[in-house]
Amino acid sequence: MITPVKESLIRKGLTLYKCNFSDGQTVIHITIFNNKYLAKALRTFDEYILFGKVEKSFTGAFMSSPQIEKADVAQGIHPIYSATENLNSRAIAKVVKAALDKIELFEDTLSTEIRDEYNLCSLDFAIRQIHFPSCEKNIEKARRRLIFEELLTLQLGLLKLKDKKDTKNNYVLKEDCTKEFFSLLPFTPTNAQSNAIKDCINDMQSHKTMNRLIQGDVGSGKTAVAAAAIFSVIKNGYQAAMMAPTEILANQHFESLSKLFENAGLKIALLTGSTKAKEKREIKAALMEGDIDLIIGTHALIQNDVEFKNLALVVTDEQHRFGVEQRASLAMKSASPHLMVMSATPIPRTLGLIIYGDLDISILNELPAGRKKIRTDVVDSSYHQRIYNFIKKNVDEGHQAYIVCPLVEESESDLISATEYADELSEKYLQGYNLALLHGKMKAKDKDAVMQSFADKKTDILVSTTVVEVGVDVPNATIMLIENAERFGLSQLHQLRGRVGRGSEQSYCILVSDSKSDSSKERLAVMKKTSDGFEIADYDLKTRGPGDFFGKRQHGLPNLVIADMLEDMDTLMECQQCAKEMLIDDPNLDKYPLLCEQISDMFRKAEY
Repeated sequence: MITPVKESLIRKGLTLYKCNFSDGQTVIHITIFNNKYLAKALRTFDEYILFGKVEKSFTGAFMSSPQIEKADVAQGIHPIYSATENLNSRAIAKVVKAALDKIELFEDTLSTEIRDEYNLCSLDFAIRQIHFPSCEKNIEKARRRLIFEELLTLQLGLLKLKDKKDTKNNYVLKEDCTKEFFSLLPFTPTNAQSNAIKDCINDMQSHKTMNRLIQGDVGSGKTAVAAAAIFSVIKNGYQAAMMAPTEILANQHFESLSKLFENAGLKIALLTGSTKAKEKREIKAALMEGDIDLIIGTHALIQNDVEFKNLALVVTDEQHRFGVEQRASLAMKSASPHLMVMSATPIPRTLGLIIYGDLDISILNELPAGRKKIRTDVVDSSYHQRIYNFIKKNVDEGHQAYIVCPLVEESESDLISATEYADELSEKYLQGYNLALLHGKMKAKDKDAVMQSFADKKTDILVSTTVVEVGVDVPNATIMLIENAERFGLSQLHQLRGRVGRGSEQSYCILVSDSKSDSSKERLAVMKKTSDGFEIADYDLKTRGPGDFFGKRQHGLPNLVIADMLEDMDTLMECQQCAKEMLIDDPNLDKYPLLCEQISDMFRKAEY
């Protein structure tokens, strides 16, 4: 039942219509804005269903501009679409309904056997019910089918991609030179390193080309694993290449591997953007002749005029810093060379096989002997003076420190910027010490110069934004101070913490936060409690979700429309099993042409 509609002109161009609706027990006050047609169409004794947000106050319940439909034609469960300025949800629903009415039947992408085995409704039922459901139960049926199909498409695509990369091995290693390599090391490898090296050698001695991810926590010794594979490849008469994301990291790899192999008779060269023109020409000529065994460099390695005689192994460091095409460009310098990618980014175990579905994975989960656990403390800004005194004490003892801020320049935010903070520290709190500033807006050459100065111990304290997250190995740095720590993801904090603790001295990570949020406090407490990057990544994923967890990093994973890799993990496991069974029965998916189209579309958008 409806009370008569009252009309009132608030101002020019704004007319309000007010009335009360009642179901015989409860009254709700309704306001309609600028809709004379709707207001005049309402009849006192007709029955209506109202859709909208109900607000309550001490005078009763209210709804502003609800959707009002006659009870005899209203749809019980109503679809809500992402509206635009000129197209509201109701208009979109009408168009969708008209389109669905014109389609007699949606051809199913899955066989009846698969639908029965995994308790899935038909695609036709799922599409119609997800838009205009007749009941809650049917919504769940429809969602399960569409989520299953999306995750199955993803899994099939990754498995087919991996199968495509399982090419014939053109560079079979006849000899395993691991024992000789171990004699060059000044330390005993961890069990995890030994197992990873064994994985690589087994791959390269098999009939298939190696495609392996070496995933290890910060400081776990990934470079030693890469060095072992490089050594065996060269001793078998082939060439190897290692690509790093920055010149300074390429320089560090060049120095450390040159030192390691100085008595092994290996010819090593460095090729970066800073290499002089004459030297570049000589290096490129030597690579073509096979006179260089190992080339280490940056993007300069993938230039068109860089050619190899017999490149058998390609290693990329910090692989998420390279685009898919950049990694592929180096691999195309030879006929299906072995591929190793290294990553210090801890990916939750539940996602590892999905994100790197086209790679085999070796995980380094042990720290080398002699490394001390980094002490982590969480404090508020009232501790700043004590922290500065602690930094000065450590620098006076010959050590170095990092100070990380979330912002680069002054802004409306109350967070202090890196540039402003660096000035304040050098003029006031840390006066007399050599400070340097590093941020993402600097030119690459300037960034490298700042990091090199820090690595050479010419700078005592490095004030930086998160660009220092992936940097060079500075064993002399023992303090990592992170301001506004609540602003960072846990995996990012863990990466930053990994910049210290590289030497034998005790190192410290100090997280400063004034946040009163319980969730922020809980997250930072996890950092204090554990140093296991994978445990931290699992927690980060659960609390922030996959989108926030990955941030802007290029992980190459196709975007999902309806499925959620965290919420739908059980379905994901079912899809992995289903995809494997389907490809065993039908390797080319000839029985599933529509699924093949979906796979192509999904992975084309992901730039695979």
